[in-house]
Amino acid sequence: MAVITVERKPLTFAERTYIPQIVGGLKTTFKHLVRKKQTLEYPEQRPAIPAGYRGVPTLVKDPNGREKCVSCQLCEFVCPPKAIRITPGEIPADQPDRAHVEKGPQAFDIDMLRCIYCGLCQEVCPEEAIFLQNQFSMSGYTRAEMVNHKDRLYELGGTLPDQHFKWDHKKAAAEHGNAH
Repeated sequence: MAVITVERKPLTFAERTYIPQIVGGLKTTFKHLVRKKQTLEYPEQRPAIPAGYRGVPTLVKDPNGREKCVSCQLCEFVCPPKAIRITPGEIPADQPDRAHVEKGPQAFDIDMLRCIYCGLCQEVCPEEAIFLQNQFSMSGYTRAEMVNHKDRLYELGGTLPDQHFKWDHKKAAAEHGNAH
């Protein structure tokens, strides 16, 4: 096995005294002293949120106000810190517009103290029911306040336009099939 020797260039006097590094640091300090301040009066002023920001995960409803979540539990299984807990429940028979849906979430909880904002829950959701919103500041006085339950998740998420109108399409296809 061949040994390769790398010759080191000897340090100059200035490099050995660290003077160039000290002068560079002082230059940066003085530059910050004379420039305009960039302080924001938070929470009245908030920083601009960059495109693609992954914030708080929330549940959304379709444009007709129906729950999009069908309790498939994929988001719960894919969540690395196990921050999502779903309790599946039955869909009441008195909802004819959801006759093709087998189940819905009886309880849906996201522990924001465990959430790492990775976005895997949004990526894996086949119904596009969970989205990461632009909210970046959440606070609470107790651990219980930091667990978002189903009602709070829908309040934060609201209604988003549906890209596919998946359920309406299935309903129209079923009606069209019955007409023939």
